[in-house]
Amino acid sequence: MNNKNRVVLSFSIMALLLLTVGYGQSWNVALAIFNMCLISAVMSMGLNMQWGYAGLFNAGVMASTAIGGLTAVLVSYSPVMKAWSAGGTPLTAAFTALLITIAFGLLVWKKIKKGFFRSLCMTAVVLTGYVFMRIYYDEATLAIEAIEPAKTGFLGGLGLPIIFSWIAGGLAAAGLAWIVGRISLGLRSDYFAIATLGISEIMISILKNEDWLSRGVKNVTGLDRPVPYEVDLQQSEWFINLVTRFHGTADDGSPVSADILRETIQLSAGVFVKICYSGLFLAVVLIILWFATRALNSPWGRMMRAIRDNETAASAMGKDVTSRHRQVFIIGSAVIGIAGAMLTTLDGQFTPGSYIPLRFTFLIWVMVIIGGSGNNLGAIIGAFITWFVWIEAEPASLWLVSHVNVLLAETNPLRVHLQEVAPHIRMVLMGLILVLVLRFTPKGILPEKAPEHY
Repeated sequence: MNNKNRVVLSFSIMALLLLTVGYGQSWNVALAIFNMCLISAVMSMGLNMQWGYAGLFNAGVMASTAIGGLTAVLVSYSPVMKAWSAGGTPLTAAFTALLITIAFGLLVWKKIKKGFFRSLCMTAVVLTGYVFMRIYYDEATLAIEAIEPAKTGFLGGLGLPIIFSWIAGGLAAAGLAWIVGRISLGLRSDYFAIATLGISEIMISILKNEDWLSRGVKNVTGLDRPVPYEVDLQQSEWFINLVTRFHGTADDGSPVSADILRETIQLSAGVFVKICYSGLFLAVVLIILWFATRALNSPWGRMMRAIRDNETAASAMGKDVTSRHRQVFIIGSAVIGIAGAMLTTLDGQFTPGSYIPLRFTFLIWVMVIIGGSGNNLGAIIGAFITWFVWIEAEPASLWLVSHVNVLLAETNPLRVHLQEVAPHIRMVLMGLILVLVLRFTPKGILPEKAPEHY
């Protein structure tokens, strides 16, 4: 079967599965899964650029996702003026001390020849700068976190529409990737993977503990959204009239009761909001897919795959391998950062404690491997399959166990065991799917197809 037929078949099956969930469970559940699949597809495409295009093993996907989520807070949350009044001045002084330290450090590094004296001067600059930063920083954070800690206790953000944070999240993740790339790119691939994993854990630790910036484990809630609120829709005359037009009468033509109509309006409001999110997320997926496909089929994309396949030969042809790796690492991280901001937008809250490697690194890698690394459509279908199985495995296993247990006595130990393990079957299914794909289609469901003249 060629790739074109695989694409049609794969996406048709996924559409059928989502429709089945809509009819069998609810359209709210189906659309919620669809929205998370779209966000996961953006993350998967970002990682696919790094691994599929250039062969970079990025184990720090979680860091780019988290920095994108934090950016959503810093862009959309209203500034907490009491916190700024209490700790804004010393925090600015600490930041100024940091900039001065960096400037003096660069000056010493460039002006003094390599040797013991330069190392001594650099140590003196760093220690002096650290002392001044720490003095002002401690004063600022203590003052900021003391401002109504149950409600705020942090500086807040800029109060802009949250949709702007999608671009800002990409830029912030790209900036972090530039720093990481300057430090770790050029190392061996296994060292690079360890470095990205370590930096990812450092980033999550910062977000969990720096309450003045992100509220830490107390979370940031009540973020603005780019779509209507359900409660507003339920009180809007145009929406009530729209629902009444389609659901205001029973099958026999008689009007439905007020209670049933009210419940229908509530459910319809949730569906409408999720459809609005779907439209926004789908637009982002299509835009990124278009740019990614154009880049992959361009001379730049062919060069990146040449570097991926044989770095030595590409270097011998005059290509700056490290610089190109840094370039694609920054681009891929920016895409993941956009997805992180989209996820915070969908949730309406920022929860640093939820950023765990299992969800934001391992699952994204599974998506790319299952779909087919190097293929953008493969990254998307891999995201849909992985997230759908991750969500639906538990209710499906509980349904299956409930039917099996009918055949077993209530005192049967197997009955109790099946009830206990059913919620965790998703781990088994994800591993099974990964093994089967690697065994029968090692290049993924939609394998990479080299462009013409490659």
